[in-house]
Amino acid sequence: MWCDLAYSLSRGRDRTLSRRAARFAEVLKAARDDTPERRQAQLEKLADAMSEGNLIEVFDISGKRLLPRTPSPPDFPWPSLSVVAHEEYSNLEYRGRTFRLLKSPARLNPQFVIVVAGQLEDNRNMMARFTTGLIWATPVMLALSALGGYFLSRRLLRPVAQITAALGSISIGNLSRRLATSNAGDELQRLAETCNEMLARLDGAVDRINRFTADASHELRSPVALIRTVAEYALRNPNIDSVSKDAFEEILAESVETARLLEDMLTLARADAGQANKAFEPVELTELVADACARLRPLAEAKDQTVAARTVGAPAWTSGDRADLRRLFSILLDNAIKYTPRRGRIEVELTATASRAVLAVKDSGIGIPEALLPRIFDRFVRADPSRGEVNGTGLGLAIAKWIADAHDATLSVRSSELEGSVFTAEFQLIDPTRTEPA
Repeated sequence: MWCDLAYSLSRGRDRTLSRRAARFAEVLKAARDDTPERRQAQLEKLADAMSEGNLIEVFDISGKRLLPRTPSPPDFPWPSLSVVAHEEYSNLEYRGRTFRLLKSPARLNPQFVIVVAGQLEDNRNMMARFTTGLIWATPVMLALSALGGYFLSRRLLRPVAQITAALGSISIGNLSRRLATSNAGDELQRLAETCNEMLARLDGAVDRINRFTADASHELRSPVALIRTVAEYALRNPNIDSVSKDAFEEILAESVETARLLEDMLTLARADAGQANKAFEPVELTELVADACARLRPLAEAKDQTVAARTVGAPAWTSGDRADLRRLFSILLDNAIKYTPRRGRIEVELTATASRAVLAVKDSGIGIPEALLPRIFDRFVRADPSRGEVNGTGLGLAIAKWIADAHDATLSVRSSELEGSVFTAEFQLIDPTRTEPA
């Protein structure tokens, strides 16, 4: 912009000088048959009329001035003349000011040279004012452009943010949700439709997996129950030999473990299929924690373990399913007993405040490797890498996580390998007289 203005002003000044020179050439041509006195009078009259900001002189071929009485200063440095074949432009300095000079030939008989000088002060003043305004306006324009770009980008990216938020809220438990689509016919509409098609495929695949898991778990319960019954019946035979007895006892133990695995898988399959809805009621957590400790304490005593239970700030009421919460507490305590060596210590503490209750189950067991911590609540993940030292299915903590999520509770773990783990479940308390969050 600045260069374009400077070029336009320079070209405009040159065109002005050229037009004035052409006007003088026309007068010289018209007055070529006049007497020198009459011709000089016409030129001086024209020079006076065209002298605003310009200096004009006419020289003959010998260098003689034809306009000795023009208003140009007597000491103005007119250039020495030579043969001029075409228009020539140049700059010269006079009394601290710059002038643009044009030498233009007037091809007459005799030949003349018209010299027009125009000062460039106006152009320079205009460029200075424009430069100052540009310096002041540039930050403002940059700020306005940045602000406009920000709001424009926010408006253009708002649909992308909506799609991102919608996709972020979709998990394996709500794959039936779909993104909102518009009829704009643009790339965002095609993106939303493609995502919906992908979600439909994932929903169908997960649904088939859930149905297979549920059906397989359900169908396998009867054969496993039959195997267990046959093993128990065979063990009642008083004449059974010791080798057969050991074999049937192993079959019975494995059938019991398999039945529990199938029951856990069926529970998770029902939860994934949305068939595990419960009727919540006010539940007192202190009672359930004490009941879980009482039922599992014999398992701890069999390993010479100490179970210390402590309650701070009772009572603690929450809204939930009593059986599911009892199972959650039993899973956490059973997990601590399994992974704590003999003569270890397990601490169970329930702390209640005005609005929250925190259950912490701390053990002195083998701990959880750091690489497994992010996946410890996934299915079939166990802290025992060999899966031989500790009996289990690897589904207990996944079920505990599902129960906690269903009760809007937070289940987390802190662990150090070979030092022990702390599982923490945080519940929202209610006023039992109103059955709503405190």
